[in-house]
Amino acid sequence: MSPDSFDPDSFDYVVVGGGSAGCAAAARLSEDPSVRVALVEAGPDDRAVPEVLQLNRWMELLESGYDWDYPVEPQASGNSFLRHARARVLGGCSSHNSCIAFWPPREDLDGWERKFGATGWNAATMWPILKRLETNEDAGPAAPHHGDSGPVHLMNVPANDPCGVALLAAAAEAGLPTSTFNTGTTVTRGANFFQINRQADGTRASSSVSYIHPIVDRENFTLLTGLRAKRLLFDGTRCTGVEVVDNQFGQARAITAERELVLSSGAIDTPKLLMLSGIGPADHLRASGVDVLVDSRGVGLNLQDHPEGVISWVAKQPMPTDSTQWWEIGIFDMVDEGLDRPDLMMHYGSVPFDMHTVRQGYPTQENVFCLTPNVTHARSRGTVRLRSRDFRDKPMVDPRYFSDPEGYDIRIMTVGIRRARDIVAQPALADWAGEELFPGPGTVADADLADYIRATHNTVYHPVGTAAMGSADDAPVDAELRVKGTEGLRVADASVFPEHISVNPNITVMMIGERCADLLTGSV
Repeated sequence: MSPDSFDPDSFDYVVVGGGSAGCAAAARLSEDPSVRVALVEAGPDDRAVPEVLQLNRWMELLESGYDWDYPVEPQASGNSFLRHARARVLGGCSSHNSCIAFWPPREDLDGWERKFGATGWNAATMWPILKRLETNEDAGPAAPHHGDSGPVHLMNVPANDPCGVALLAAAAEAGLPTSTFNTGTTVTRGANFFQINRQADGTRASSSVSYIHPIVDRENFTLLTGLRAKRLLFDGTRCTGVEVVDNQFGQARAITAERELVLSSGAIDTPKLLMLSGIGPADHLRASGVDVLVDSRGVGLNLQDHPEGVISWVAKQPMPTDSTQWWEIGIFDMVDEGLDRPDLMMHYGSVPFDMHTVRQGYPTQENVFCLTPNVTHARSRGTVRLRSRDFRDKPMVDPRYFSDPEGYDIRIMTVGIRRARDIVAQPALADWAGEELFPGPGTVADADLADYIRATHNTVYHPVGTAAMGSADDAPVDAELRVKGTEGLRVADASVFPEHISVNPNITVMMIGERCADLLTGSV
């Protein structure tokens, strides 16, 4: 191509969304010097932004300028004050949430293939990709499944928190032994300090830090930040690019994808952009004033999350004043016997976590610790819908928490509060556990605990499933991540999960980005 005919807004591959999967996909695609790759991100570049890069400052980002801060629709059986933090910065939620690093359990990945027809997503196929993406502190002869040369650095949280150490001892006394995570065997009952994706100097090993910072000057790679997608562009049913603006009222600009476009905007914004572009439930699109390109009724359905409750105690001794990320321990348990995966997970926090309890009148203090029981496989299903045809409007996010007709989700959470109490009542925590602040020792009946949970629960910020892949007619995406009914368009982010996994999903989302690049380049 001569310099006179070169189009600076035309690329072979365009990745829309510089989040956990998008950064991975774009970096891997650009390893081929013969192709031109653009990564389009609505938020700013994260380089030289200390509150983003320094992992132990992550809680400062909630409801900040780096957060799309999506409210939920009024909840009939859950907390209507809850907000879904969605990152507005390069790296997506890997730059915004904590950095708990779990390999997806074998049973979850195998289930994607067996139950949903997501062919090729079994653990035997995907775990080599996990090995490829990581440099793990535990890699070596004793753990040959771990990677030692990948872009994402995983480290073990050091046992520097004495309250956390006592908590692990108390968990063991309660029948939950100290267990090593990410060994290849799913921990169904056990606890430990997490592995986290963090570099030695405290910089978060986000997808942007890990994948994009090292390659940002590649000649065939273009990073475009501060550009918000309005809609995808089509020639017939073939996706040809994306229309973007650089401010709320900016002049539209087309970024062209000559080969394929990868949509990686996350479990809330990916279905929103698909629907704005005419791909979604036809009746909803027409009601919103959007012309129907593909009637895909599964777009925006199947919203799943990890809802979490909270229980907190006053600490009898001073809590830590420094931490890798303030949430450093995971606890897994089985409420229902005979499972191959845990149905209950808790995180241990060494900070006041009172964002939904204060407004309900519960007491709060500074020197505290807490446990946050959450449901690993919640059965409630929600939706993401357009508020209007205007791209600037926030979508309607309706998780429908605790709406499953059998009452499974609230039952697991209620038992979770009881099991948290059982752990903290063990002798090993006697020198640490003071007064229970919330829900309080007087809240013991099932109905009272359920009322408390519904009023005060949060989310672990793990929405998935809204453009699920699979073989069913109502699955919008196939097992090669192609959007059904279109050409040249794939989705790579947490929206393609057909079913949630039993652990924190961020490393799994990076894996999806890696897999997407393999599919595009024929490396599978």
